[in-house]
This record gives sequence, structure tokens and C-alpha cells, in this order.
Amino acid sequence: MSTSETIIAVSGLSKTYESGFQALKTVDLEIRRGEILALLGPNGAGKTTLISIICGIVNPSGGKVTVDGYDIVGDYRQARSLIGLVPQELTNNLFDTVWATVNLSRGLFGKAPNRAYLEQVLRDLSLWDKRNEKMMALSGGMKRRVLIAKALAHEPQILFLDEPTAGVDVELRRDMWEMVRTLRDKGVTIILTTHYIEEAEEMADRIGIINRGELMLVKEKVVLMRQLGKRQLIIQLQQPLTALPEAVQGRAVELADDGCMLTYTFDAQGEQTGVGDILRALAREGVEFKDVNSSQSSLEEIFVGLVHDSNRDRAQA
Repeated sequence: MSTSETIIAVSGLSKTYESGFQALKTVDLEIRRGEILALLGPNGAGKTTLISIICGIVNPSGGKVTVDGYDIVGDYRQARSLIGLVPQELTNNLFDTVWATVNLSRGLFGKAPNRAYLEQVLRDLSLWDKRNEKMMALSGGMKRRVLIAKALAHEPQILFLDEPTAGVDVELRRDMWEMVRTLRDKGVTIILTTHYIEEAEEMADRIGIINRGELMLVKEKVVLMRQLGKRQLIIQLQQPLTALPEAVQGRAVELADDGCMLTYTFDAQGEQTGVGDILRALAREGVEFKDVNSSQSSLEEIFVGLVHDSNRDRAQA
């Protein structure tokens, strides 16, 4: 299945609440069929509002959203039937069994009964042995699994995961991401919001960064890492230095507090990285190296830097 085909188109989307709070400001976004898109942003950035509008839970103040060609307002039922949503909050009837909860969710979307499909969903989520237990008897992690099963019950083409692993244990997180990969391999489009940046770095095909209601950028993960990630040359010294060598002063070189390490930050995409110049200059001053290696900025460092720069620009405006 082609991942270049647009399955969700968001155009000029905005949302201002009655209080006057502007949660979204003219968001444009195209989501490709069969991709995993991670939406990153601090609390209150607009991630949940964006998801809620696409899923038909919140009405937009302006703009348009189509899901596989269906308008989310004018063709609500058709659009919503294509979407599965796993919300942040644990919302279930605590007196129902796991099986009844998932079976009801399928029926609400008008799908014919399919016991074999629901059984497979529950098995994939390690819930089959719990199928006859009431929701109130389950742990928080198991309730989270049931939310995912409910979202998948009607065989959606698109799955939204809103902070799906917040507060869950490591095992559940691992199981969940394994399931996400399996769904993507089957052609399901997955959009997730997460505070766990390392998960977005591992899982996503593309990454969108939201801050203060604005979609700052959407890029292929590898392109984002390459364009915005800085590389660092880390030089371990044979003998500690008391001051930064004169030959590298004025360059992006820092001396560690203990004097045993120099760190040079550079743009790996630049025509001249300056690495050779730095090493030669140090050698001329008689600085001896114990070890030299390089590292690339993590997605978290890129994200924090972008949001910090955006907030600083606003403060100065």
C-alpha cells in the first residue's frame, strides 16, 4: 500500500474556546495512508484538541478536515467509522466484562459480529485470559489494553493513540509498540501523541512538533534528525587542562569542568565541519588525546531546542 497517498487532510484548522483560549491556530497537515505519525509537544500545545477535532469529538472554529475524502462534519458517520481512538482517560463501564466491552464497541459502529477477529485482538493484547473478568477487577495497565481493543474492535483504517503509554509499565509499553508495528504492516495509519520522545524516535515515520497551537514543522524523522541534529566531537584528554587552549578559543569548543574533556559542536551537513582544523590546532599546542568519538543530538534535544527557541521568539516579539 502506498504511503504517499493522503488519508487525512487538515486545512486551515483553528479552535478558539468560549473562554477566548486559542487552542489551534490555522493548522495544515496531510497524513499519509499507512504511516506512523508522532505528534510531539508540551502540555497544552494543542495535540489532544487536534486529535479530538479529527475524531469528531470537538467542533472546529474554522478550517476543514477530511478522512479518506469524507468531511468530518458533513459526512460524520462515514469519517468516524474509519477511525479508532484510544483516549488518555480510562473510560469504561466498570461492571461490564472485557468481552462485553469490546463486543459492544464493535456493534456501535454497525459491524456484523466477528468473534474470531475480536478473539485475535484480545490475544494480541494479552487480554484473552481476562475476557470474562469485569473491568473493575483489572489493573490500570489492563484497562489501558482494553481501551486499545475497543478502538480496534470495528477494524478501523486509522488509529489515534493519545498519550497511550503514560503511566503504564515497561512490559505493556513494549507489547503496545509491537502491536503498533503489526498494525502498520497491515496498512493501518497510526497517529500518536507522546511525551516519551524516545518512543517517537524509535517508532515514527514522520514527526510533527506542536507548540502553543501551532504546527511548527512536520518532517520525515530521518530528515529531521539530519537537518536539525547537531553532532558533537568528544575529545578525552591524556592530561587535564586548566583552560581552553588558545588555538580553539572563539570556536564552538567547551572544556569540561574537570578539564579532562573537550567538546566541539558542529553542523554535520555543513560543507566544512571544522573537525580536522580543531584536531590539528590542538595537536600543534601539544594537547594529547586519549580518545576521540562523535555523537549526534537526540530527538529530545532537537525538540527542546525548537520549543525553547519558539517561546523565546514570542517573548521578544
